Amino acid sequence: MAVATVPILRNRIGGAWHEPVGAELLDVPDPATGRAIARVPLSDAAAVDAAVQSAEAAQPAWAAVPVAERVRVCYRLRELMEDQASELRDLIVRENGKTQADAQGEVRRALEVVELSCGMPTLMMGRVLADVSRGIDCEEIRYPVGVCGVITPFNFPLMVPMWTLPLAIAAGNAVVCKPSERTPTSAIRIVELFEAAGLPPGLLNLVHGARAVVTAICEHPGIRAVSFVGSQPVAAYVYRTASAHGKRVQALAGAKNHLVVMPDADLAVAVPAIMSSAFGGAGQRCLAGSVVVAVGEAGDRIVAALAEASRHLRVGPGADPETGMGPVIRDDSRTRITGYIEAGVREGATLVCDGRGAPVDDPAGSDGFFLGPTIFDHVTPAMSIAREEIFGPVLSVVRTDTLDGALAIVNASRFGNAASIFTQSGGAARRWRQGVEAGMLGVNIGVAAPVALFPFSGWKDSFYGDLHATGLDGMHFFTRRKVVTSRF
Repeated sequence: MAVATVPILRNRIGGAWHEPVGAELLDVPDPATGRAIARVPLSDAAAVDAAVQSAEAAQPAWAAVPVAERVRVCYRLRELMEDQASELRDLIVRENGKTQADAQGEVRRALEVVELSCGMPTLMMGRVLADVSRGIDCEEIRYPVGVCGVITPFNFPLMVPMWTLPLAIAAGNAVVCKPSERTPTSAIRIVELFEAAGLPPGLLNLVHGARAVVTAICEHPGIRAVSFVGSQPVAAYVYRTASAHGKRVQALAGAKNHLVVMPDADLAVAVPAIMSSAFGGAGQRCLAGSVVVAVGEAGDRIVAALAEASRHLRVGPGADPETGMGPVIRDDSRTRITGYIEAGVREGATLVCDGRGAPVDDPAGSDGFFLGPTIFDHVTPAMSIAREEIFGPVLSVVRTDTLDGALAIVNASRFGNAASIFTQSGGAARRWRQGVEAGMLGVNIGVAAPVALFPFSGWKDSFYGDLHATGLDGMHFFTRRKVVTSRF
């Protein structure tokens, strides 16, 4: 039997595919099987420079195209994505390991931002004030930034690039994109779809790689703005490095999201919402709920209900439509997450559900990177599992007596991405909404992800910069203003 050849991925620069020359190649395994599906090149600064030169050459002509014509690419892109939604879903499942339901939701979320970008003729409208003084008018006009760098993570290989690329391109910019080396194939498909939608060559360039490419994007003088999504340490590095080189930066970082459960919470609503938040995407989401703060008598009830639900959560390959949770992204990720479980036990938390021994429903008996849902009870805020971002299917339950106690626990975190409360009391929800220190809030919602019309607005160590991703912030980030004062 012939052995299938593992494809070597290529960079897309100036509308042409470029074979990696001398670059180290990294295997890209299917997380559900452990088998390589591709090999990705770890490019260098020279590849970034070539991409920037291509973008610089193409961008001025694109900026001169009327915005109403530029967005036609986005309209066609939307139709192509709708037509190929199942294919895109399966691509995400294969390279990321998500369940079909999670991957399908990612495709829908990606489409939201494409639809937002179709409104760029309205979003980019300026302002005019006549007669600011006698015979003098003043107007504000928005223009594209130029060449933008986009650096995206593994956990949403389709959605996160689409947070930025449609808005940047519809605003008249060119882009150099570096996808995660762990999930690079979705980005290739994105480029193909943009070009099939009519985007001229050179405007969307794809450079595969790791730290060397990130640094080159942050330092290259031809790149005017950098958008990043990823871990907190790398976000801080990108922000410091790119801003030191005079660039506009938005760097979306890590999280430790809290889910407050009040005594009057409807568990029929709270339990499935918390399960989805904590274990959807195998907990590898920056909006994953990783700490339940149980108030008063809610503690015993919510722990028992979550433990029962976890025992019925089917772990296996995401390609199986019956799977409730797929694998984590890599074996070293599983090892790291297991280390946190061991730390939680050492620190004295009560291990209610142990994901290390969870059965995997995989008839093929693959070597995938599976880990079951883990739940700890009686966790204290000082424990590492309550403070640090684990980025895996581990849920900690902290107990407190009052809503004010819950607020103190949530606000003590150095992260401020998202937080939710489960209650039937409008007063409690209002008190919590006013007092909590996080940028994205949910009331009886497990994943407080805003629709694309609103910004993805993390606080504290969950975000570096000023203008957030998506919504009007996204448009503002990819445009800059000229204010004209005139007399005739």
